[in-house]
Amino acid sequence: MTATPIVEMTAVDADRFHDEIVPAAQPVVFRGLVAHWPAVAAARQGDDALFAYLSRFDRQEPVGTLIAPPEAGGRFFYNDDLSGFNFQGGRARLSKSFDFLLANREADRPATLAAQSIPADTHLPGFSAENASPLLAPEIEPLLWLGSRVIVAAHQDPYENLACVVAGRRRFTLFPPQAVADLYIGPFEKTPGGPPISLVSFDDPDLEKHPRFAQALAVAQAVELAPGDALYIPYLWWHHVRSLEPVNLLTNYWWASEPAGRGQAMDAFLHAVMALRALPAHQRAAWKSIFDHYVFGDPDAATAHLPEQVHGMLGQLPEDDARKIRDVLGRKLSS
Repeated sequence: MTATPIVEMTAVDADRFHDEIVPAAQPVVFRGLVAHWPAVAAARQGDDALFAYLSRFDRQEPVGTLIAPPEAGGRFFYNDDLSGFNFQGGRARLSKSFDFLLANREADRPATLAAQSIPADTHLPGFSAENASPLLAPEIEPLLWLGSRVIVAAHQDPYENLACVVAGRRRFTLFPPQAVADLYIGPFEKTPGGPPISLVSFDDPDLEKHPRFAQALAVAQAVELAPGDALYIPYLWWHHVRSLEPVNLLTNYWWASEPAGRGQAMDAFLHAVMALRALPAHQRAAWKSIFDHYVFGDPDAATAHLPEQVHGMLGQLPEDDARKIRDVLGRKLSS
């Protein structure tokens, strides 16, 4: 599987990152961005040194942990008929995950472990202070992703994302949001990890079953990251992630730009699917025109004929007014 290399940039500071790179909405690699982190230095000394470093902060509280059997090949996925999954989930202390990873480093066909989306400030207080992002504000809490040779299916998140490799190597394959129709996305209600995922096996894509995946590959971008490297994944970009070593650790940061009080875009999308998808075709077409004008079109065109003081939700809505409208919507949805 071939993909275009992701653009790499150096000497990027926080101002340039937020003013130029994020608005451009294209993935960017930052080699060595966090190479100075003590966590990366510990990882370079070996797995035991990394776990000893993390143990300094560990509060010994259970975190979400997944285990897949050897036959899964590291791919956390569905069973054959999509009625369940090929792994088991639960909660375990990080120290148990450390022991598991160390014990299985040399195994020929080990089970696969993934301790996912661990809030650093909650479970490892002090970690983020010693390993601060040079591009983001300190109030954006990092999440830790620890595991063995894990394969995470292509998915998207409703956040901007800065992913920093601490230990091991990871290969990322990215697709723009517009590739959604070519990735063969699975169910919304039952997913392996929260967001819906692509059903295509990237190791052995079946182009007879998934012929449009060839079109997705034509716009794919990929990179392999080493410890200390970072990758900016733009809002809603699809990303497939493969961890390449027996022990891998990633720190990532999610943040959004949704105006206070107006609610979350993903909630609006899910409600739109529920409310509009089952309508007759002519009614869906009518609503598409309304959405194109008021939601996705030129915002000034929708209000040019109105005095500014009556723009309401079409304009710069004060947070208190936005919350009142959300309260009304909440009552309607719950009735």
